[in-house]
Amino acid sequence: MPKSEFTAALTQRSQVTIPAQVRRVLGVGPRDRVAFIIEDDAVRLRPAAFTLESVFGSIHPSEQPEDFERIVREAKETKALRTIRAMTQG
Repeated sequence: MPKSEFTAALTQRSQVTIPAQVRRVLGVGPRDRVAFIIEDDAVRLRPAAFTLESVFGSIHPSEQPEDFERIVREAKETKALRTIRAMTQG
């Protein structure tokens, strides 16, 4: 791959948007994590490796366990209503 250089400005909060071409090369998108590797006087950017430690705290359990029977029942009712609507409109 030929050498390319892209620039981006820092916001007031020291944040930067990774240029689209760089995101494509890295294969990253919204909510993905990236790692900065500092070697001597250079910084490399790469997709962050997925580990349990890297996502620790990203999921917050609800205060009560989910009622899966209720969730399934509601999903079935919603699907039934959509099917009835589609049949009566067709």
